[in-house]
Amino acid sequence: MNEVLLSKTAKDKIIEYITYFFIYSFLGWVIETIYALFVQGCFVKRGFLFGPFCPIYGFGAILLIITTKKLYKKPLLKFLIATIAFTVFEYIVSLLLEMLFGLRWWDYTNDFLNIQGRVSLPYSLFWGAIGLILLEKLHPYIQRKIQDITKGNTIHIQDITCLILILILITDTVFSVVRYLK
Repeated sequence: MNEVLLSKTAKDKIIEYITYFFIYSFLGWVIETIYALFVQGCFVKRGFLFGPFCPIYGFGAILLIITTKKLYKKPLLKFLIATIAFTVFEYIVSLLLEMLFGLRWWDYTNDFLNIQGRVSLPYSLFWGAIGLILLEKLHPYIQRKIQDITKGNTIHIQDITCLILILILITDTVFSVVRYLK
């Protein structure tokens, strides 16, 4: 009996993280789109995928949530971890995307203290601040809202929604990869 309960708890945790991944991937796309709108003055399609998701934000948020979950009341440490984790993650993703597709989705070459144009001090500090806001304000709010929405649901709407979003993401990724490999 305990194995069944443990299994269900593990499944629920996975679904929870998948839900967060999609929420933060979408919010990242919104941030990127708004940023491009202000900088370029018009709508610019942002990110690797066709759809409204920037997975780098989803993965980054999950990474941060998992690595800092025991750091209650330590905002400076959360800021430092977010700054370092996002900077390393951004560098690796930039390198991988360029190796796979020969393209750069961002370039910080003209920014202060940049490393190969992949990361820079101003953006690292910005990501640290965004990470702190995520951990201290946004994520607790989203956690509560998801709990409110899913509380008492017997048909597992969250499971079905996650499955549909995963299928959409896989399809989008395949079509996007094909587009960039041409």
